[in-house]
Amino acid sequence: MAKIQINGKKVVLRQNFSIQEVLKKYKLNRKKVAIELNGKIIPQNKYGKKKLKNNDKIEIVQFIGGG
Repeated sequence: MAKIQINGKKVVLRQNFSIQEVLKKYKLNRKKVAIELNGKIIPQNKYGKKKLKNNDKIEIVQFIGGG
């Protein structure tokens, strides 16, 4: 198990969980979010490949339309 932090909340996920799996778990549309992992912006094409490990910190910013 990996203890990580998502938007300031500590969570426990199985080891090698990908960013894509995090988005799926929390029902977030990958086209409407930006992901920062340990201070670095992650491109969308890397979401499925980037695996999380213990003590990683993720910030998820969700885009919301309005007018």
